Amino acid sequence: MKELSRITFNPEVMGGKPCIRGLRVTVGTIVGLMASGRTPEEILAAYPYLELLDIYEALSYAK
Repeated sequence: MKELSRITFNPEVMGGKPCIRGLRVTVGTIVGLMASGRTPEEILAAYPYLELLDIYEALSYAK
């Protein structure tokens, strides 16, 4: 399995949920947005501090 270097866990950030690069954006947020029909481009527009690779790793982690 490929190492997911962009997914972080910290009990002091978002209650320890898996987050993107220590930011306050959880994997669940990204997966939920994609599941509701948002495109990666729409997510990046809403969260400009994210990168496309962040979205791909969140989806990979969730699978």
